[in-house]
Amino acid sequence: MPSLILANLESPWVILLLLVVVFMFFGHKLPEVARSLGSSVSEFKKGVKAGEEEVAAQAKKDEAEKK
Repeated sequence: MPSLILANLESPWVILLLLVVVFMFFGHKLPEVARSLGSSVSEFKKGVKAGEEEVAAQAKKDEAEKK
C-alpha cells in the first residue's frame, strides 16, 4: 500500500493538492520560515567568505615564509 501512495505522488494534481493543504495549515508561518532561511543563508555566505579569506591569508603567509 505505501508503494502505491508513493507512486501516485508523481502526479501533478497530487502535488498541487499537497501544496494547497500545506498552505492552508502552515501559510501563516511561511514568512517567518522564509526570513529565517534568508538569514541562515546570509550567515553561511559570511562564514564561507571568512574561511576563504583565512585560507588566502595563510597561503600568503606560507608563501612569504618560503622566500
